[in-house]
Amino acid sequence: MAYIEPSEFVTKMVDAGEQKAYMSTKDTLVRAFMAGAILGLAAVFAITVATKTGSPLVGALLFPVGFIMLYLMKFDLLTGVFTLVPLAMLDKRPGVTPGAVLRNWGLVFIGNFAGALTTAFMMSFILTYGYSTDGGAIAAKVSTIGESRTLGYQSHGASGWFTIFIRGMLCNWMVSMGVVGAMISTSAGAKMAAMWMPVMLFFYMGFEHSIVNMFLFPFSMIMGGEFTFVDYLVWNEIPTVLGNLAGGLLLVGLPLYITHVRTSASRKLA
Repeated sequence: MAYIEPSEFVTKMVDAGEQKAYMSTKDTLVRAFMAGAILGLAAVFAITVATKTGSPLVGALLFPVGFIMLYLMKFDLLTGVFTLVPLAMLDKRPGVTPGAVLRNWGLVFIGNFAGALTTAFMMSFILTYGYSTDGGAIAAKVSTIGESRTLGYQSHGASGWFTIFIRGMLCNWMVSMGVVGAMISTSAGAKMAAMWMPVMLFFYMGFEHSIVNMFLFPFSMIMGGEFTFVDYLVWNEIPTVLGNLAGGLLLVGLPLYITHVRTSASRKLA
C-alpha cells in the first residue's frame, strides 16, 4: 500500500482541480448526476440500517460505501470540487479563472441535485408501491429528520442558521479529508480505508452535507414531512452549501496548498 508524500498528493489535488475546470459540460453534468444519485442511495441505506438495528453507529459505519463507490468511479460531488477547483485558480493554471470555477460549481450543483432527486423519487415509489401505501418506519424516520433539521433550526433563529453553517463546515472538513485520502496511495484498499474514516465521522456526528440533504429533504417532503421547499432552502440547503464551501477550502484545501506547494523558505538557524 504505497504512501504518497503530501508534496506529491497536494500537486495531484491541483491537477485534479484543473482537470475538473476543463471538463466538458456533458461530462461534468453526468458525473455529478451519478454522484448525487449514489450518495442519496447510500444515505437511505444508512438510515435503513440504523432504523432496523436501532444503532446509528452501524448506519454510520456503512454509509461510506456510497462515497467510496462514487469516488472510485471519478464522479463529482459539490463538496469535493469546492476544495479542489479553487486550488487550480490559486496556482494560476491557464484558463482556470473565477468564471471557470463558478461554472464548474454550478454544473456540479445542478447534476448532484438532479441525481439526488431522482433517487428520492425512486426510493419513495418502491417504499409505497407507487404511492399507494404507507412508507412504513423508514418513511416516518426520514420525515422526522427533515422536520427537525429545518423547522428545528428555524426555531432558534439566527443562531440556528449559523449552527447549520458550522455543521456544514465541519462536514466538509471531514469529507474533503476523504477526498484527499483517496490521493495518498496507489492502492485501492488503502484509498478505501483513508476515505472511510472521516466520512464515517461526519455521518455519525450529524454534520450537514449539502448533497445528502439534496436527497434527504425532497424525500422527506414526498414522505409527508411538514415543511416547505422554502424552509428547506433557507433553513438547511443554503447555509449548508456555504458551510461546505468554507470547510473544504479553508480547513483542507488552503492549509495543504500553502504548506506543501506554496511553502515558505526554511528558517536559518544560527
